[in-house]
Amino acid sequence: MWEMNKTIRRASVFALLLVLALLVRATWLQFHDAKALADETMNRRNAIRTYAEPLGDIIVAGDAVTGSRRTSGGDLAYKRTYKDGPLYAAVTGYSSQVYGATQLEGIYKDLLDGSETRLKSPLDTLTNKRADPGDVLTTIDPAVQKAGFKALGDKKGAAVAIDPKTGRILGMVSTPSYDPSTISGSADGEAWKKLTDDSENADKPMVNRALRQPLPPGSTFKLVVAAAALEDGLYGSVDDRTDSPDPYTLPGTRTSIPNDIKSAPCENATLRTALQWSCNNVFTKLAVDLGEDKLRAQAEKFGFNAEKLDVPVRAGTSVYPKGMDKSSTGLTGIGQFDVTATPLQIAMVSAALANGGELKSPHMVAKTTDSDGDVLRDYDGEAGAQRVVSESTAEQLQSAMRTVVEKGTGTNARIDGATVGGKTGTAQHGENNSKTPYAWFTSFAKGDDGKEVAVAVIVESSGAARSEVSGNGLAAPIAASMMRAALR
Repeated sequence: MWEMNKTIRRASVFALLLVLALLVRATWLQFHDAKALADETMNRRNAIRTYAEPLGDIIVAGDAVTGSRRTSGGDLAYKRTYKDGPLYAAVTGYSSQVYGATQLEGIYKDLLDGSETRLKSPLDTLTNKRADPGDVLTTIDPAVQKAGFKALGDKKGAAVAIDPKTGRILGMVSTPSYDPSTISGSADGEAWKKLTDDSENADKPMVNRALRQPLPPGSTFKLVVAAAALEDGLYGSVDDRTDSPDPYTLPGTRTSIPNDIKSAPCENATLRTALQWSCNNVFTKLAVDLGEDKLRAQAEKFGFNAEKLDVPVRAGTSVYPKGMDKSSTGLTGIGQFDVTATPLQIAMVSAALANGGELKSPHMVAKTTDSDGDVLRDYDGEAGAQRVVSESTAEQLQSAMRTVVEKGTGTNARIDGATVGGKTGTAQHGENNSKTPYAWFTSFAKGDDGKEVAVAVIVESSGAARSEVSGNGLAAPIAASMMRAALR
């Protein structure tokens, strides 16, 4: 009898443990896994909830560039629409019933679909009711955006325009572009395939080249090198003559660095003349004389090697490398070796110099608001600033950049009635520079009324013959178009 009771007790304990385990598992599913499942992007209920009502909008200069349209049939009541979709795709991203959302559409998804907690009243929170959606107000100037988009045309490239005094991004263009409306519905699989299939679309129109594709910056990086030389005291003025033999041979090698303009007065040239004629010998030797540590420190002040740069879309990291020998360090002085930069980063360099050496945090969202227009967050008011170079260095480099445009390699950026400074660049592309080089231009412009703008442009390919590829020929006219629009 005692053995029977013992067996029953053991069985009861085991059964009780099974019940407790079941309760623990049920609780875990209810309070942990349930939320994970609810948040799962492939959960159909999420799409049904998101598109049950019209979404909030992304606003450019007071006008919505997004919308919502009633669908016919199915369980997704509304789909996203876009006004001038290809023009603003690099800003908005897309919101798709099937493929999710990117860029501003993705970052502010909860705000735009009314599920963000700040939009809800206490009763809405208690009942989990969707609130009226909010809006995202961008910093984009439509005139600047249109000017850049039109000027880039059918070229592959990107352009960014920044207000140096505020950090507001006035224009962000990436070409070739795409129309987000074509992939916003539930039956747009063929359009999605065409956009994402590299065999059909080698130019990858959905890549935001302005933010997400760092490439060798070529001679535009010479501005960073010149800034480092002045800040370090290696040279006291842009008009001091440098110790720069022409040609210059990389240390430890027999490789001589040629200058693109053979007749340019580059031997022992001043920094002003070296920027004016883009003298490779000067900046290669400057990089060797300064050393990689000082160059990296200056580059990082401008924003290179940042772990994250959110505008609020996360930008790709622009890189100044580590662990180089002297010859490799020399090549970084002309924006080659393993130096890479996004157009945003190069625009930040010009913006900092134009703003007296102070870099304002770049951002393309001014405010977010609720359905009544009340401000939820003011990004303009939060924009910080960092001292990158001294006012003296900034003023000297502004002067040298003006010389580049007035009588140097950047004459195509001239604008009547405005003060313009710039720097051209061409960057090697492919092994042993076997492919068509990239054409760069970065600049600033100041109007008599106090308006300012800084711009960076890259043309990756244009169909032009290799001999016709230059920063002045291809990229400077695009920058000029955007600067004119910003100053009007």
